[in-house]
Amino acid sequence: MGWFRKSGPRDALAVTMTGVKLGDRFLSVGARDVTLIAALATKAGVTGRACVVDADPARATSVAGDVEAEGALVEAAQAEWDRLPYDAAAFDVALARDVFSTLAPDLKRRCAADVLRVLRGGGRLVVVEGTKRARVDPESLTSALKDAGFAAVRVLAEAEQTIFVEGIKKAAS
Repeated sequence: MGWFRKSGPRDALAVTMTGVKLGDRFLSVGARDVTLIAALATKAGVTGRACVVDADPARATSVAGDVEAEGALVEAAQAEWDRLPYDAAAFDVALARDVFSTLAPDLKRRCAADVLRVLRGGGRLVVVEGTKRARVDPESLTSALKDAGFAAVRVLAEAEQTIFVEGIKKAAS
């Protein structure tokens, strides 16, 4: 494992938008952007936790080694998008990079609901979708998060041919 990550400014905006910080428990829903996952795992640091889950068995198997080659460590798992293998309230921040645009509307809502389950009160889901490859409808993303029970759902930004949508889990009263 290298001491320094190979990634550069390409993922800087996404790292900033997620807001992962030292000690956070971070979950990547999808293993499509290894460089971004490694950058966020590095942010969480050894005092935090970094996990990645993907429905594709091959991707789930290879991601830990790929992230390690980038200079970070993650726990990897394979699971269906709406059956995440984690306890309730296990994470502070979740990232879904280029996953939601590939899902049917009902599965998109069920995936968001399961991410909501594994987030702590006040936890955040940041959905990042590239708009260059496919036309991404911001309304379909915000609707899925609202329907799943997220509060304060909003489009954070549309920049660099990428859309960033955030949903926050209500804090327990």
